[in-house]
Amino acid sequence: MSVDKGLFNPRQTDTYDFYEGKPAPWNSEEEIERLVPTHCCYCGVQCGMYLKVAKGKVVGVEPRYDFPLNHGMLCPKGTTAYQTVNHPDRLTYPLMRRNGKNSPLERASWDEALDTIARRFREIQGQHGADAVAVYSGSSMTNEKCYLMGKFARVGLGTRHCDYNGRLCMSSATGANDRSLGIDRAANPISDMLHSDVIFVIGANVGECFPIVTSYLWQARDRGAKLIVADPRQTPIARTADVFLPLRSGTDSALLNSMLYVLITENLVDEDFIGARTNGWEETKAEALKYPPERAAKVCGLKPETIIEAARLYGQANAAMIYTARGLEHQSKGVDNGVACANLALATGNFGRPGAGYMTLTGQGNGQGGREMGQKASQLPGEREIEDPEDREYIASIWGIEEVDLPHAGYPATLMIPAMEREEIRACLMICSNPMVSLPDQHTVERALRGLDLFVVIDFFLSETCELADIVLPGNVWAEDEGTTTSLEGRVIKYNQAVEPPGEARRDWEIIGDLAKRLGKGQYFPYTSARDIFDEMRLATKGAKADYFGITYEKIEEQNGVFWPCPTPESTGTPRLYEERFGFPDGKARFHPIPYIPPAEEPDEEYPLVLTTGRVIYHYLSGNQTRRTPFLLEQAPCPWVELHTTMAQKLGINDGDWVTVRTRRGEMTVPALVVRSIRPDTLFIPYHYGHTQAANILTNPVLEPMNKIPEYKVCAASAVRAERAPDWAKDLDPELLKQARRSRKTLPSAGANVGPRVPGVPGA
Repeated sequence: MSVDKGLFNPRQTDTYDFYEGKPAPWNSEEEIERLVPTHCCYCGVQCGMYLKVAKGKVVGVEPRYDFPLNHGMLCPKGTTAYQTVNHPDRLTYPLMRRNGKNSPLERASWDEALDTIARRFREIQGQHGADAVAVYSGSSMTNEKCYLMGKFARVGLGTRHCDYNGRLCMSSATGANDRSLGIDRAANPISDMLHSDVIFVIGANVGECFPIVTSYLWQARDRGAKLIVADPRQTPIARTADVFLPLRSGTDSALLNSMLYVLITENLVDEDFIGARTNGWEETKAEALKYPPERAAKVCGLKPETIIEAARLYGQANAAMIYTARGLEHQSKGVDNGVACANLALATGNFGRPGAGYMTLTGQGNGQGGREMGQKASQLPGEREIEDPEDREYIASIWGIEEVDLPHAGYPATLMIPAMEREEIRACLMICSNPMVSLPDQHTVERALRGLDLFVVIDFFLSETCELADIVLPGNVWAEDEGTTTSLEGRVIKYNQAVEPPGEARRDWEIIGDLAKRLGKGQYFPYTSARDIFDEMRLATKGAKADYFGITYEKIEEQNGVFWPCPTPESTGTPRLYEERFGFPDGKARFHPIPYIPPAEEPDEEYPLVLTTGRVIYHYLSGNQTRRTPFLLEQAPCPWVELHTTMAQKLGINDGDWVTVRTRRGEMTVPALVVRSIRPDTLFIPYHYGHTQAANILTNPVLEPMNKIPEYKVCAASAVRAERAPDWAKDLDPELLKQARRSRKTLPSAGANVGPRVPGVPGA
């Protein structure tokens, strides 16, 4: 394979012999033995890349120009992702506590660890029932492993309690898609953005969370597309918006209803589309007419004329796209917010055409595939329902068990914690999750996990959650196994193995298979490769909404990814949904009236501000990987509180001061970042940090009633200038902290740090 040496970047070709906390320079004169085509392990964009392998180690990364989404671009996380593979913090052998909860984690053999787990699981289930053991899984791993974890819970352990960390991420989107459209997948490929006349982004910091997607946004703008952005913060893309709506956190549905009001009263709805392809319009119309812009403006903290301007711009477009993310979904009415977006798109006929649709941007690398492979509390593979008799019979036949032996729905992840506290769940197997950073009300989470009779974690780093485990098993990173993931577009792509796991670390699916044998269920897990799991997974999804049956590893390679549904070997997949039918039996979409409901907790005299949390460009989810990557940590070494200049002056806070932020759950002290790009009544803290730096010490654990996602994005808070810095600040380099603060204040418009622009390459 030919390689353009001019594209090599010394910062991207480092060895893993770390010194002074940083990668040692790699001798670029050594020949790279292999370039392994794969994809980035981080967000749902799943950018194509090559891993550079020399002497059995991954020594660098090269962006792929042939992959149709990123076209040779990578964000800061992508360019440094390879540095986790041989990181000195990697777990390379099993660990266990031999003398109780307060004893240290000590090295153990695989036989000792797995035998202990199997024996204790049997004892706990024998004494307290099968459901006393839970499986808490994740979505930053392959479809094969997501499928395997759901099957292992139901067949290997016989427990109904199986869920995953997507409950904290995409579950609101799932609920909205299912209620309105009948299929839980993005309606359009990202490339459809290039055909849009208007792009409406609400609750999505695209520039930092999905940097490569901004390339398409700028190209659409170059073609004349207008941009509307709604967000409490003036995010990088909002700085260039044609209409910016700095709404109060938690008021999204009031804004969306009011925009629909304008569309109705100004005859900008598509009556033909509504009549032919939808149900439930009249009830939704009646609810929307209760939200004139004057009323919504008071609720949202906006000007009525700005709402009208945004609605007209959207309604007059021939083709318009709506993009949402966690800002809209991390709320106690997150599903309602998504449905309100779908209402807007349906009312204007913006589905089933190039440039017309509604899409939730997936945060986790396999957030899409992870939520359709059967590891959710109420789900079986292919988005089948665990309580549907036909679905149960079919999956039981694939798994070789009787339908009566297939457990029913269990607790979602957010309800597992209180079940642990009341000792209903007494043991847990966790993989690819770090709830000691990611769950709200951290004090309660810690108490629940510490109280388990047995807590087992599979990971490749000793995360904040691993620190509480009784047994820790070393698994693999993405470069050490093969398998598929599904991108935020619904495109199924494939990771290829570059190297072997280090030391005694093992591939995750091998660990689960070995544990199943020790539990006497090995006959149900006869896999000798990831391909074996994939082939069974294909069969398990056959005929379902998320139908992977016609997808093969070879087809993925030939087509550079395959969009599901792909029901037959002859099918090439379905990039754009809803061209003819929606996902309901009658083929019609569903309108739903959405009354505005305030956040569960609003400001008062004691807590007069609104706290919201979110991501930054340099870190990923709980930061378990990115906080170990020197360059990324230097750019964002600790959390901070972002507050408006007006509020800072009122509180006597200067830029760089240490500030104590309090809510009804707890408090934390962080440096101040004083800006003009946030609402004066709002505070923002990034959530990628652990221990006393975890933003989720503060957040509200109240749950959305349908899908049980926490309200991370809205809670009442106060802020005061701290008398002194916290203890953890002693380890910070003051100059590094100043540099990081300066970079945040001068962060350029979204699109920076996404790699070179390539003339003549679409999407570059």
